[in-house]
Amino acid sequence: MGNVAVIQGIYDAFAIGDIPGVFANMHPGTVWNEAENFPYAVTNPHVGPDAILAGVFGPIMGDWDGFSATPEQILDAGDHVVALGSYTGTAKATGTPLNAQFAHVWRLADGRVEAFQQYADTLQAARALGG
Repeated sequence: MGNVAVIQGIYDAFAIGDIPGVFANMHPGTVWNEAENFPYAVTNPHVGPDAILAGVFGPIMGDWDGFSATPEQILDAGDHVVALGSYTGTAKATGTPLNAQFAHVWRLADGRVEAFQQYADTLQAARALGG
């Protein structure tokens, strides 16, 4: 499986709520960084599946209704893959909708994710959550 297919598989798994599927092609020491000032960047870097789940995916599930991360383009750059897309959802605390652009940079080795860097509309996300 090529690197783009690995990353597309992660988005597909997330879209159906398959969290084990999200982590299936990640190294145990995957380093995950949320964008500076994004609500889940407080504990950056998140290292390993347990930290990523506790610091990113768990809070997302608690904070949002109908949250999705939809890639509109996935670009192959060899051992790096770049996904351009948007986040959508509704903040549970405020009822405010989110439709924010993102760029995700994934680094892979041997077909598995080693690192992730998020770039996103941090202001819109913070405002939706009431910040």
